[in-house]
Formats: sequence, C-alpha cells, structure tokens
Amino acid sequence: MIIKEVEFVMSNSDVRKCPKPDRPEYAFIGRSNVGKSSLINMLMDKKSLAKTSSTPGKTQLINHFLVNKTWYLVDLPGYGYAKVPKAQKVKFERMISDYILLRENLVTVFILVDIRHSPQQIDLEFMEWLGLSSIPFTMVFTKLDKLKRGEIEPNLKKYRNKMLEKWDELPIQVITSAEKTDGREPLLEYIEKLNTDFATKFQK
Repeated sequence: MIIKEVEFVMSNSDVRKCPKPDRPEYAFIGRSNVGKSSLINMLMDKKSLAKTSSTPGKTQLINHFLVNKTWYLVDLPGYGYAKVPKAQKVKFERMISDYILLRENLVTVFILVDIRHSPQQIDLEFMEWLGLSSIPFTMVFTKLDKLKRGEIEPNLKKYRNKMLEKWDELPIQVITSAEKTDGREPLLEYIEKLNTDFATKFQK
C-alpha cells in the first residue's frame, strides 16, 4: 500500500461523536511509553502526524485520521504508566472501552508491545479482555532497533510461551522499529488485505 494522503479528521472523548462508520477502521494502543506515536508517524511517513513526547500520556483523546480517503487510523490514549490523576485514568479507561466495544467498523486493534521487556501483566490483561470481548487484535512489537540481533528471538519466544499459557492460538504478530522503518510494509500490506475483506463483507 502506498500512503498518498493522510488527513486529520477529529479528536474527541465520546465514541458517539466519531466519524460515520462507513470505512474500515484500525486502532493503535499500548502502554503509554511504548512508542505508539513514533510508530504511527513511521507508518504514515509523516514526521509529526501523531504527537510524540518524552512524557508518557501525551495522547488523551480518540484521534481519527483518514488515510487515502478509504480507511481510518485511530490513535487511542495509552494505558498504564501515564502520570495522570486517578479520576482522569478512570475516564481514559471508560473512553477506550466504550470506543472498542461500540465502534462497529473497527476491524482490528493493534496492541503495541515493547519487544525489550518481559511480558507485562497490564498488556496480557488488556489482550485477554479483548479476547473475552470478541474484539480482533494484532500484536505489534516495537523498538526492534533497541535489541541486539541475538536477543530478538529469545524475547519473542518468552512472550509467546507466556501467552500460550492462556491462549489456544496466538494472534498475528508484526515486529517493528520506528527508527529503522522495519515492519512498515508488512503492516500496510496487512491493513490492505483487511480493507479488501471489509469491502467484500459489506458488498454481500
């Protein structure tokens, strides 16, 4: 897929105010220091499409971007370590869960996971919640460039083994580096395939 045009559409905190659900939609989410904004900017080939910051928790709304006038990329607030008041954190959680559970054109949720770390309970619990809620999701490992070559497969194996303690089969996984643009083409090709499946489904 070639990214020809990316247009910011809106930011809001209420799923009912999101754009009309007439196009396939893909949400990106992860712990608030996982490199989500950098990955989105790399994927769209735009340096400042999503706001990056050294302070976790920069994204605080549901952000819609229209890509090639055919599908939506949605930048969701991170979960986990953002230094925000408890009441605000609860508000984020409600906003995120309402969006994920109620957005009818949501094709898949891309869960971003830092490949450098051992499986984090907060990520495992979030993916388990998605599974129990019958929400399709895809794992996207980030920060590949921060590991030595010999560390990559052992880290992946550790994560896969941990998940297989509860999952019968693993979701699709893509390994990425925003710095080196690794994983960009596989992710875009996967979205293109899902777009085709979405169109076929709604033509029936």
